[in-house]
Amino acid sequence: MFSFPKFILLIATAAAFHGAAFAQEKFSGIGRAATPAEIKAWDIDVRPDFKGLPGGSGSVAKGQQVWESKCESCHGTFGESNEVFTPMTGGTSAKDMETGRVATLKRTDFPQRSTLMKLSQLSTLWDYINRAMPWNAPKSLTTEEVYAVTAYILNLGEIVPANFVLSDKNIREVQAKLPNRNGMIEFAGLWNVQAKPDVTSQACMVNCAQEARVSSSIPDFARNQHGNLAEQNRLIGAVRGINTGEAAASTVALKTASVSLDAAELAKKNACTACHATNSKLVGPSFTDIAAKYKDDATASSKLSAKIKAGGAGVWGATPMPPHANLSDPDLKALVQWSLSGGKSF
Repeated sequence: MFSFPKFILLIATAAAFHGAAFAQEKFSGIGRAATPAEIKAWDIDVRPDFKGLPGGSGSVAKGQQVWESKCESCHGTFGESNEVFTPMTGGTSAKDMETGRVATLKRTDFPQRSTLMKLSQLSTLWDYINRAMPWNAPKSLTTEEVYAVTAYILNLGEIVPANFVLSDKNIREVQAKLPNRNGMIEFAGLWNVQAKPDVTSQACMVNCAQEARVSSSIPDFARNQHGNLAEQNRLIGAVRGINTGEAAASTVALKTASVSLDAAELAKKNACTACHATNSKLVGPSFTDIAAKYKDDATASSKLSAKIKAGGAGVWGATPMPPHANLSDPDLKALVQWSLSGGKSF
């Protein structure tokens, strides 16, 4: 059975071939079939049975080197950080490795679920690192580095020893040690096309509307109940959140009272504090360091305003800051002043 990415790839490839044939038939010189090399570049998924896994290996020691240079800033030295993302490690035990079920998942008082608590297929971890990490330079890791980082994470979770070398030859043995390997629920209707589907409802064919009509909207009374949704997205990559701060085109202006936020709340609302702290470096510099750097710079306000709006990298290192193009001018001004004050209220 195909994994979901490979299934989509096959559909896209078939569409490309048919589309190219149609274009060439109707419009000479427009469109072409995808080349084997182009298809191969997309066909990189690794299935739960490890089909698609490239040959290679990587040691825990090598993984630690890669981790410290490319992963630690977001995930912490030991994969324990939850400042930017949820923890990679923690919450598993030797008993879990025996049973294949993480007991902590049943606890309602446990602080936060880690990646290794939830992971049931090692291929998922390998494939995700290979495709998406590090977040500012996805697909830049070599095959050896992916094996090595995967091995290092497994070592942090005490699943493999410090001298372990993970490879395509022994990865199935490690899969058999995952603390939550038996924790995945398979819905037959999704995993087996011959099985009973997971829905049983019958389509209603009575009193159908004569004209097709598609409508999607938020009622006026609910549009801005929890603040403007467009301003609450963490702007890393393309984001298309609906602007609930404005009235729908067909309705009168919202009567919701506007609330003035202070700069600290603005920083939190716009995810500034996900990467910046007051006195310590996270992904980006601290507000104290920013204030010190621009203390005697008369052009600091204009520089920071442009940087926050457009995003970019290079001033404080290679890790880029995402753009905040949706910030209003008053909010932008408040955030710049707050940053130049070292994150102090004013």
